[in-house]
Amino acid sequence: MPRAVVFDLDYTLAVPTRDRATILDQAAAAADAPSLSREEYLEAHRRNLTRESREPIFADLLETRETDADPAAVADAYRETIAETLEPLPGVETMLADLRGEYRVGLLTNGPVRAQRDKIATLGWDGRFDAALVTGELQAGKPDRRAFEAIAAELNVELEDAVYVGDEVEADIIGATNAGMTAIQVLLEDGPGPDPRAVAHVEQAEVATAVPETVAALDDD
Repeated sequence: MPRAVVFDLDYTLAVPTRDRATILDQAAAAADAPSLSREEYLEAHRRNLTRESREPIFADLLETRETDADPAAVADAYRETIAETLEPLPGVETMLADLRGEYRVGLLTNGPVRAQRDKIATLGWDGRFDAALVTGELQAGKPDRRAFEAIAAELNVELEDAVYVGDEVEADIIGATNAGMTAIQVLLEDGPGPDPRAVAHVEQAEVATAVPETVAALDDD
């Protein structure tokens, strides 16, 4: 019987209204930086999961280009552009409140501290969770077991008593199940297919209704 439900943030609970490649282009242009690809950004992001800000990410990207652009300025522009476009998926705020009546509810999100904490504040979600951790504050990011151990400890539950909900196969599903959690995979329209390690698969648009139903079914097992 689960005692806690833990969520990923990006694309699991909240989405930008513009695609991330467009946001990256707009941020680079605003900071007079050269065009940067989404694929390069994601690779640099994975190398910098335990940082205070995105500045090291953009420093990695800009060092291979001939430019005087300031990595800190690009990081600020990117953060501000995301904040302008970020919105919760339909019904998730009510879902979080309802789940807290039955379970401990947590958030574990990969990324630099300032970037992810700013998203939480932008959404008005400070206080929405019993515990919310950003991997920039930790020794390791997802899929490392230590990230999942940290949120379980904050929620005062054992790993096997927690359900993790996320969209990324490696970071979320493999990471959570290897740590001993039960995992629910959120399926994106252009994302990976269902992973067999997840106990259930829910469409992104149906997170608010499907996740509580799935967790309740686990209570009955």
